[in-house]
Amino acid sequence: MRDMITGRCGGIALLTKLKICYHLIIMKNKYLPTIGLEIHAELRTASKMFCSCRNDPDEDRPNTNICPICLGHPGTLPVLNFAAIKKVLEVGTAVGGELADFTEWDRKNYYYPDIPKGYQISQFKYPLISGGSLGGVEIERIHLEEDTAQSTHDMTSCAGLPCADLSLVNFNRSGVPLMELVTKPVIHDAETAVRFAKELQLLLRYLGAGEANMEKGEMRVEANISVALTAQTLGTKTEVKNLNSFKTVEKAIAYEIERQSALLDDGQSVKQETRGWDDVAEETYSQRSKESSHDYRYFPDPDIPKLKLSLIDGFDRDTISQSLPELPWVKRDRYMKDYSMTDKEVAVFIESPTIANYFDAVIAAYEKDPKKVKLTINYILSEYMGLLKKIPLRNTKGATAEDAIGMIEASLFGEIIELIANGDVSSRGAKDLLNILVTTSAAESDGSLKGSNATSASARSIAEKHGLIQKSDASDLIPAIEKVISDNAKVVAEYKAGKVASIQFLIGQAMKATKGAGNPEVVKRLLLEKLG
Repeated sequence: MRDMITGRCGGIALLTKLKICYHLIIMKNKYLPTIGLEIHAELRTASKMFCSCRNDPDEDRPNTNICPICLGHPGTLPVLNFAAIKKVLEVGTAVGGELADFTEWDRKNYYYPDIPKGYQISQFKYPLISGGSLGGVEIERIHLEEDTAQSTHDMTSCAGLPCADLSLVNFNRSGVPLMELVTKPVIHDAETAVRFAKELQLLLRYLGAGEANMEKGEMRVEANISVALTAQTLGTKTEVKNLNSFKTVEKAIAYEIERQSALLDDGQSVKQETRGWDDVAEETYSQRSKESSHDYRYFPDPDIPKLKLSLIDGFDRDTISQSLPELPWVKRDRYMKDYSMTDKEVAVFIESPTIANYFDAVIAAYEKDPKKVKLTINYILSEYMGLLKKIPLRNTKGATAEDAIGMIEASLFGEIIELIANGDVSSRGAKDLLNILVTTSAAESDGSLKGSNATSASARSIAEKHGLIQKSDASDLIPAIEKVISDNAKVVAEYKAGKVASIQFLIGQAMKATKGAGNPEVVKRLLLEKLG
């Protein structure tokens, strides 16, 4: 039995893990897991939530974007960021939630070094959004608060001095607008939890509410997990904090389900507590007992005015609904229905609003032409993105290939597709044309994300300049075809004797004779005519 468990669980030898793996194999599906998520996402605004300090997640210099307000100095007064409030209302509208008419902010009292005031400004009784659903998961509430500062522990050096026992605090993040979304406890497996988090990330990006980059800590997931024998009862929950990747979310939830199940099978009880996730050991660990809301001693912040949202221009549901872009799940359905995209193709476009918007712009002139649309999908995903990944983007911090997709203007890319569809350039010629445009544009723009003046000419003129236009006129091709037939009498005889495959060799020779400029379809037709 031990050998079977060890083989299934990756060589785990510790007794605790063996119990968990034993449960995974022998007692699987005995308990019903129940999962609720709390997801924090930093919002993309020019300034912080309650002061005018710059909101810049890419700022590398510590304690740069700070002021007395976000440092919590006595006597300072917070001022609401209405842009952040509107972004939360947009999220709430998109998920079909109820927008609050009355709302207020509260002080959430607890001490930690990254909370300089000794409390966090959050929302308790009157959140901005109540209800709604996303990806089939019901939402309890969405509220708006301020983010904490960042603590760094166990530094190896501080300005050249040993500081292993010190912790440093960076207040650049302190006071950044932070949206918190809480789901209802209706999730029953790790995979659904991850799908929900991914769908929320997409929504935030489509709305321009935030990048929700988990590696940068711009979106953080906390999972409340319990197991019970029946769906009618809930077990004792644990909260796993600050999960910073989708893979970690899935692993932590799966581990905690098995840990709790193994405890119950062993006759022990599950302790209500907050736990962390150890990426190296791939297990959760106890941090502290789980707090309840009364532990935070919430009370309305006396320095922040209460809001009647219906009295604020532009904050009503109708106005916000009309301002929303096409939402990711709507775009997903449209792409699959109108353009017959595969699951893999639609996933790439939907996961990147930048690529999706570029695609929409390219096909605008021929969106009803299935052949050209399919060519556009193939050339963007395979050829164009492949070229962009090879371009060094020196002048733009953190830029990726998708950020550089504007290297070729959408209208120009559409012209290239027209040339391909009309047979004016071959597949090989189209690849060469894209390479010329990307390489030239990147060189002249010195590695920035925008194209250069090299793309001001038409696609046809650039293709003609580089000899990439196919020859389709019979008068241009017949001399080369007649010479191929004359020089390859043996192959011609084999073809006429019934070896049909020989025609491919003759086509290849004709293409070679025209230096690749011959239209393969026209070349084949003329050859067949000449061979009778």
